[in-house]
This record gives sequence, C-alpha cells and structure tokens, in this order.
Amino acid sequence: MDIKGSVALVTGGNRGIGRAFARALVQHGAAKVYVGVRDPGSVQDADVVPLRLDVTDERGIAAAAREAGDVSILINNAGVGDGRTALLEGTLDGARQAMEVNLFGTWRVSRAFAPILARNGGGALVNMLSLASWGGRPGFPGYAASKAAQWSLTDSLRQGLREQGTLVIGVHVGFVDTDMAAWVDAPKISPEAVAEQTMEALLAGRAEVLADERTREAKAALSQPIV
Repeated sequence: MDIKGSVALVTGGNRGIGRAFARALVQHGAAKVYVGVRDPGSVQDADVVPLRLDVTDERGIAAAAREAGDVSILINNAGVGDGRTALLEGTLDGARQAMEVNLFGTWRVSRAFAPILARNGGGALVNMLSLASWGGRPGFPGYAASKAAQWSLTDSLRQGLREQGTLVIGVHVGFVDTDMAAWVDAPKISPEAVAEQTMEALLAGRAEVLADERTREAKAALSQPIV
C-alpha cells in the first residue's frame, strides 16, 4: 500500500520502536501521524499529532477512535515486558499485566479501528510482535506467553479483515536497542532498522517482517522436532 499521503496511528509512539515507526512514516511521506500515548505531553516531535490513548482503557480508546477517524495505517506498538513473574513461584501479577497490555490492548485498539480502516479503503494494521512469540522463555514466561497469544491474534485479524481489504502485518524481532532491553548483554538491532523494514513490508504488501537473523532462524526452526 502507499504510505505517502496516508494517515497513520502508532500506539506507544513517543519513544523506542514506536518513535522510530512514527519518524519512518513521516519520512516516507505520511500526511499525518498520530502518536497514541497515555500522556500527550510526552510527545516531543512537532510534526506528529499527540493522541491520548491508553490501550487498557476501552472508553479512552473509543474517544481516540472518534478523534482519529481518518486513520488508514494502524501500528499496534504499545507493550510491556515482564521481569516480575517467575516460572514456578511468586505472584503472576506481571504476567497478567503483559497479557492485559500486549494481547488485550492490541485487541481493543484493533477492534476500535478496524471499521475506520474499512471506511478508509482497507489500509493496514501492523502488530509489533517478538522472537519470543515462537518459544517459551523461562526467564520471562509471562512476556513470552503474551507475545505468543498476540501472534495468534494477529493471524485471526489477518483472516478476519481480509474481506475488507486490510493488510495485516506481524513484525517479529529479537532484542532491540531500547530502554526495555537495556538489561540485556546481547546483539541488538536498532529501532530504526525495525521501522524501515516495516515500511518496506507496507509498500510491498508483505504480511510478515523477520527483522534480524536470530528471528529468521527461529521461524525456520518451527518445523523441527521439539527438543
């Protein structure tokens, strides 16, 4: 689909990968880029439109949808990690929050904006997923489970929105050089590289982005026996 002249919304677009998405959309000629955040004052870029949006608040999402009824590209980027939930002991509160934001937040926003995308010609819906969508992570099991569920939701959205002409893209990546992964001592891809690959997928009409080598290896290994 065309990015030039489009109207886009990026949730969680004030920093990290979300800000890189917003900047890439502007650079590719989007006519307007809404940045959906809980605090509009946190948006520093003058060439985007701050939009109050908390993905856990259904009334707030409905209000955002009324305000941003011209959207043709939706990027569900808002998400949280989960370093608090251990696999075999302790509270599950962190895992519940990861599900609430990563899975149900994406679902809520997609429900609210799918009719808008349909009215505006179909457009595109992009979900920010993870390498962890495809495998358990004993160190952060709640986050991995939420991303696996979000991947399943993405496929349901792809099938469910096909008739209205909406391109649904899943973006998978390993560690990205953002605050969320600051604790990780491992190779990381830049947010800008993830965003640019996503723009390329939008332009080409591709349904999936495998942004780094570890992610491509993990996807290729899905057909192998479980070990």
